[in-house]
Amino acid sequence: MKISSILNNKGDFVATVSPDASVTQLLALLAEHQIGAAVVCDESEALVGIVSERDIARAAHAHGSSALDQPVSQIMTALVVTCDREANSAELMGLMTEKRVRHIPVVEDDQLVGIVSIGDIVKARLAELETERDALQAYITN
Repeated sequence: MKISSILNNKGDFVATVSPDASVTQLLALLAEHQIGAAVVCDESEALVGIVSERDIARAAHAHGSSALDQPVSQIMTALVVTCDREANSAELMGLMTEKRVRHIPVVEDDQLVGIVSIGDIVKARLAELETERDALQAYITN
C-alpha cells in the first residue's frame, strides 16, 4: 500500500513545534493531540528535526526536571528519516525497524505533507491482509 493511501485515510495533519519551544510546551502539544511525536519546523516551516516521547524520557533521565525548561532543539533528533507519498508501507516497515523509529514525516518538494507512525503502517497492513483473506474465501467458496 502506498503512503498516499494511508494519508488519504488518516488525513494530513502534522503537529509541529518550534525548536525554541520548551519541552513543557511540547508536552502540552503531545497531550492535546494525543500523539507521541511532533515535527520540529523553523520559522520558514522547514523541517529541522523530530521529537518524540522517547526523546523527552531520555532528557528527563539525563537532566531531571530541568529538562522541562530546555528548548526542543536540545532534545530533538536532527537527522530525520523521511519518505514521500509514493513509498510503500512494506518499505517503511523495514525502514522503521532498521532505523528504530516510530514516526516518519512525509515530504515532497521540501514541503511537509504528512506523517506516518508505526501504528498507521500496521493498521494499513492488517487491512491489506483482511482484503486478501476475503478474496481467498470468496474464491474458495465460489
